[in-house]
Amino acid sequence: MNGSIIVSQSREQLADELYSYRDSPPIPLSVSPWIAMSLLQKAIRRGEVEIALSAAASLLLSSPDRLWRRIGAAAFEEIGVADLDTVSLVTSALAGKRFRSSIGGDWKVASFAVERMAKSLKCRSADDLLLTAELHPRFARARTALATKSIGELVKISTGSAALPVRALAAWFACGTHPRQTKLLSLRRGEPTVAFDQMCEAGLPHTVVEIAREGYRTLGLPLCPFLALLSPHALLEDSSSCDDVFPESSTIGPVPSWCLDMYTREGRAALSRFLGLNCETARWVRDHLRPPHRVNFVGTVLFRVEGGLVRHRAQWSLAEELRRRVDIECHAPPCNDGTELLGWMRNDIRALNEERSNVG
Repeated sequence: MNGSIIVSQSREQLADELYSYRDSPPIPLSVSPWIAMSLLQKAIRRGEVEIALSAAASLLLSSPDRLWRRIGAAAFEEIGVADLDTVSLVTSALAGKRFRSSIGGDWKVASFAVERMAKSLKCRSADDLLLTAELHPRFARARTALATKSIGELVKISTGSAALPVRALAAWFACGTHPRQTKLLSLRRGEPTVAFDQMCEAGLPHTVVEIAREGYRTLGLPLCPFLALLSPHALLEDSSSCDDVFPESSTIGPVPSWCLDMYTREGRAALSRFLGLNCETARWVRDHLRPPHRVNFVGTVLFRVEGGLVRHRAQWSLAEELRRRVDIECHAPPCNDGTELLGWMRNDIRALNEERSNVG
């Protein structure tokens, strides 16, 4: 099927579903765009529909471009292969303001997309694949070697029989790397059209490839081609679902404590204060890392035990293995095994929440 036909059909399906969708009036929060972005994506992960909608309403008022980019990224990062129909519909919502006006307007489209994602089955395997490819020590040689390959070699490797993280790296280089995406891979221009065409020719599910192509056209994220690479594996397996176990949380002003992460000013301030405490996590970080690297390091550990957790997680073997690798094996040196550190961080969430309340 022609790619433009697939995209057109998805847009028609979005218009049809919006016809019967009844949106509620937006209730924005008085928060910064950075708090709103964090709150939106984490509320989608946690299935917190009303919180996610309030965050979306805040962004629509203060920073609409950030809203649509965050909605699009969430489809590939949080939903992924668990619900390809939802990814397709959300990608269609990114077609532009004129298109959205023709099918109900920005708020109706945004609230539909956010509510649907919050209620959907979720799979974070594309993001875990990205982190495995970018950070895992086992693929250090591939990160160097693939950077100098030709486009033809890269697209062949991306659809060949190499280990999936190697294929993901090849697809990433083939589509192109950029400083906004990574500070760890060599930067180079890509040829995404060639990369996605090769995926179709290699027999990857055509509809998924075209969804990924359209997502990449509007977002430019490597998560998009990774969705296509993961889809044959996901389609071969029966999956179940479960809720992750969330640590305790509190309310800080108008927002839950879990939205204050290292990408917000308040979250960074809380993490900095937390690192001065006499607790296991803080002591380990102070003993092993220089001060300039401590907040970002503990922020990534926090993400694995709080920020990246989801309700209705699809469980299938490859996704679980990718998650395990990132949880345990992809922390920066000198942490070669994150098991103990993750346990300490879980135990220290209450102390962190106290520091969050002091800066919120």
